Order: sequence, then structure tokens, then C-alpha cells
Amino acid sequence: MSRNHFRRLFPCCLIAFIFACSLPALAEPVKIAAIFALTGKAVNSNRPAVLGTELAIRELNGQGGILGRPIELLMLDNESSPIGSHLAAERAVKAGVAGIIGASWSSHSLAVAKVAARHHLPMISPISTIPSLTAIGDSIFRVCYDDDFQGRTLARFAYEDLAARHAIVFIDISSDFSMSIARIFHRTFTALGGAVVKEVEYKAGQEEFRQAVQEALPHRADVVFLSGYDESGYLAAALKDAGSTAIPIGSDGWDAASFFAMGGNRIEQGYFINHWAPGATDPESRGFVGKFHGGAEIPAATALAYDAVRVLAAAIEGAGTTDRHRILDSLRGLKGFKGVTGDISFGPRGDAAKHACIVEIKAGAPHFLKCIDAER
Repeated sequence: MSRNHFRRLFPCCLIAFIFACSLPALAEPVKIAAIFALTGKAVNSNRPAVLGTELAIRELNGQGGILGRPIELLMLDNESSPIGSHLAAERAVKAGVAGIIGASWSSHSLAVAKVAARHHLPMISPISTIPSLTAIGDSIFRVCYDDDFQGRTLARFAYEDLAARHAIVFIDISSDFSMSIARIFHRTFTALGGAVVKEVEYKAGQEEFRQAVQEALPHRADVVFLSGYDESGYLAAALKDAGSTAIPIGSDGWDAASFFAMGGNRIEQGYFINHWAPGATDPESRGFVGKFHGGAEIPAATALAYDAVRVLAAAIEGAGTTDRHRILDSLRGLKGFKGVTGDISFGPRGDAAKHACIVEIKAGAPHFLKCIDAER
């Protein structure tokens, strides 16, 4: 090769070399982990959150990803257990993810949070409402309200909107969730001036609830708060059949097809609180509903998981880096993020400050009623 030919070729080779070396950096994905149940008993209840997570990732990648880089989603199976959740979180840490979305069940999220907090890794739970979750560490956030919030809000709705003055409360003593929210409801309702005339204890796994229903019947009440999950549908129908005229009210545990299948579809008039409802009229909500063309009812967990991913992406963009400490600073400073489930701002402990939705059941079908502030 002549010296002149080498001189002409060298700049081209140098440019090609520099471009080739830069490609891996340009193409390096931003890794985000999602930890949910993909196997085991929690699969069905976790599926809506998985759907919302995957939808948000697809859309973000279609819009150019984060920081101009594609997003790589690591969907990790917690095998429907706390220990599986712990192991999944450890895998996320080793993979070098920028943050974790998940989990769904509170016991699973608590296990993930302990690992995330130890490594100062951002974690955003879509739907774990147990109050103690965000107290685990300053890297733990949630886009849903907690059980204290919904217990207070539901009590105020019963007292102020339904003009209820006497309530019966059903408590699943095998469920920490049920016992906790029942306690908050009782405390708030009585502080407002109402009276809880009877507390009925039961266990969700028992074969039948005849005795629990009979315990409630002698006590006249305006509302009956069924603080459990899908078994509340059966209890509401059984109370109606036994002659109870108390209006059934419930928590976000009623946002499940199984609740209606077990008897909720026989409620003539009832109400439950939820994080979001497809009938909400704000533009973000309507736009989200429009993505599901004629499909089935959209669970709140799908919208919450969608928001959780978008919040994390916004925090990474705001930080301008995947450094976890900078992302955490960005999350703490997040104010008024326009989410599908409402405007999202994080309080000092990582809890989302947002409204709650009330859903009315009429002739066995849910209908969005309104959104209210728990501290009005």
C-alpha cells in the first residue's frame, strides 16, 4: 500500500472505528425490573398489573425509550411467595436495573422492599396498600393510596354522602388487610358521630358463612362494611337473601371479577372505593380506556402499573442518568405527574398523595360515581 493511499484511508478507518466503538453505548438499554407472580396462586390477581407494566414499556419504547435508549424489561417471577419475591429482587440488583416495579400482594412487596432499600434501589409498587411498606426505606414508593387512606375515605363517604349513622362491620380475622382497614373505618366513622353497632368476625376460607350472617341480622344498620375480598360478594348476597336492608360498602378488594361472580352481581345498590375507575372523565383516563378497544372491564391494577412505569421513566429522564441516587432524588421531587389514576405527587415517605374513586354498584354492575379527597 502506498503512503498516499494509506493517508487517504486512515481518516475513514478512524471514523469507522470511533463510530463502531460508540454503538454499544448508544444502544445500551435502560434495564427496569418488574416483580410479579407469573406462577402459583397469585397469578390471576397479578395479571392486570403485568398487563399494565408491559403496555407502558411497549409505548415508551415506541416513543424512543428513556434517555434516547431502549428499555429492557426484566419480568421476574416471584412464584407467589415472599421468599420468591426476595430472590427476584436479588436478581434485579445483580442485573443492574435502574428501578423495580412491583409487587402486587403486600407480603410480596414487603420482601422486595427490604432488598431494594438495602441497595438504595428505586422501587415503585403499583397496588400494595399496606401502610408499613414505604416505612422500610427511603427508596420505596407507591402510586396507590394506602389502607389508612381508603379506610378513612370510605367512612367519610358512608357518613357524609350516604347519611349513614349506624354500621355493621364484617372482619376477616385471617387477613391483616381486613383487620387493619376495619379498624380505621371503625375509628373514623365513630369519630364523625356514627356508631358501629356490631362487628362480625369470620375467616375467608371457612366452608360457609351462615352463622356470620345470622349474627348481623338482629342489628339494624344503614350500611354494612364488608372489609374482605371476593368472599364479600357472597356475604352481600347472603345478607340480602336473609332480609338485611343495610347498604353494602367495601374496599378496593371488590375490584375483581371473582367478587361479582361470588354474589356481587346480585347487589341492587352498593358502593366500594377504588384507586381508579374506567368511567373517570379526565383526559388521561379517557385516553387510557381508548387503548382497550371494546374489551372487558379494565382493572385498576392495570392503570396503576401503567402509571408506575411512566413515573419511573419520568424520574430517570429528570435525573438525566441511570444512577440510582439521582433517580431517587428525582422521584422525591416529583410533583403533579399527570397519571391515568390521577395527579401523582410523593409525600415525605414515598406515599402518593392523590384522590380516591367511589364506584356504585347498581343492579349488580359497577359504575363510576365520583372521585373524592379523603381529607376534605
